[in-house]
Amino acid sequence: MPPLIKFTKEDIIDISYEIVKEEGFESLNARRIAKELNSSVQPIFHNFSNMEELKSVVYDKIYNKYMEYMIVDENDVKAYKLKGLSYIRFARDYPEFFKIIFMQKTTLSAENFVMADNVGDNIIRTGQKLTGLSFEEQKKFHVKVWIFTHGIACLVATNTVKFTDEEIDKLLENTVLEMFKGYKLNKGESL
Repeated sequence: MPPLIKFTKEDIIDISYEIVKEEGFESLNARRIAKELNSSVQPIFHNFSNMEELKSVVYDKIYNKYMEYMIVDENDVKAYKLKGLSYIRFARDYPEFFKIIFMQKTTLSAENFVMADNVGDNIIRTGQKLTGLSFEEQKKFHVKVWIFTHGIACLVATNTVKFTDEEIDKLLENTVLEMFKGYKLNKGESL
């Protein structure tokens, strides 16, 4: 009898992560994981009480990957733009992960959606350094910027439109600048 191959919890998580990276959560099930491991489903349910527990762990790993992308030097004068570019880059590099985190049905308002993301508060504070707006003003302004940035990211993640990095950089910079000018003018302030 051949020796039994033991799979660690981490092996199962890693295989699951790779399946989701390529095909999304819809493709993640015990049989598929077992096939990739060349095993039965027994090691999966030995390490996890059910598939929901495994999916939760995989989701956390996906979210941690997203958080890695969102780390930028807060002292960089372009930190606010860099966060937007990082968000779009994550959508390009990990489209299935982006869809899982940011393209699911929700009942949240745009503002609550932005603030539900662990990065939201930090991005607003980063934006304040650039704009000089109060936290509440920056939050309102950022929701508009996020909607625009999210639109680009969705186009990138779904391969609807092909953008070069340079096009995205200029589009984001120019549009956010125009949005800010409009915001200031609507408040009756000079630039």
